[in-house]
Amino acid sequence: MSRRAVVAVTLLLGLGTPVGAQDEPSLRSFFEGKRVTVSIDMPGTSDGVDVQADSSQTLDYRQYGQRLKQYGTAIHSRQSATVTLVKIKGDHVEFQLNGGGYGTFGDDTSTSVSIPYVQPGSRERELDQLIKDEDDSHKRRRLENERDELRERRERQNRRIDADRAVAEAHRREILDERRRQGGSRFNLRYEGSVPAGIKPAEVMAALAEFVDFSSLGYRPAVPAVSRDERDDTGLSPRKGMTREEAEREFGPPASENIRREGGLTVVTLRFVLRDQQIVADFVEGILIRFSTASR
Repeated sequence: MSRRAVVAVTLLLGLGTPVGAQDEPSLRSFFEGKRVTVSIDMPGTSDGVDVQADSSQTLDYRQYGQRLKQYGTAIHSRQSATVTLVKIKGDHVEFQLNGGGYGTFGDDTSTSVSIPYVQPGSRERELDQLIKDEDDSHKRRRLENERDELRERRERQNRRIDADRAVAEAHRREILDERRRQGGSRFNLRYEGSVPAGIKPAEVMAALAEFVDFSSLGYRPAVPAVSRDERDDTGLSPRKGMTREEAEREFGPPASENIRREGGLTVVTLRFVLRDQQIVADFVEGILIRFSTASR
């Protein structure tokens, strides 16, 4: 029996999930309004994090890293969040947290600001024509001087408009970033073909156990506890999903760095040397995907 199946059976026995809790209303009743703790940073977008439930590679870390960079973090690793909606949609289960992520229908995601430029006025256009028709060089020069003054005044106004537009767009980006930080995020639990008929809460928790702490619902993940030797001097340990910046902040500058290709991915391997241990961590798009530790 697979590890995931064992976890599911254990949950069914330990939590007493009723046999009849097999449809979306039962999932919603079980999860919605409950608080859970995420184990990875969650991007501030309704695109959320895609988890492949029936694949050995559950997370596309390149896509995950790109979404974090593009949208920022709405829910940080080890932060608790409220399950606000669970919905079955064809081949995936939407597991929404703190609102499900900014960017759904009706959310304004535009940062552009429309401020029209000042166009040539009637006098400037008239002068253009008079200059073309004027044969006297002295009169033409006076006309050109007047036209150039009007043009320079208009161009100064348009440069101010450019500056005002840049300030306004920066302000809109700040507002959008704040809305993304406050809008929550989601997991999209995806299956090959379609969501299994009669899916139960225990199966959802088992599939998301690597990324969500469901202990508040009585679930204890079937993963080995981190030993003292696997922790750094501050009591923190490496974890999948942490960024390179977080790792260097917690463990200090790496002792070595190696870059290699794995298929279409660029993998950066950092070696951290602490007082009592060594940590070797692989990063893709700046996100920790795997690590190993050894005592020194």
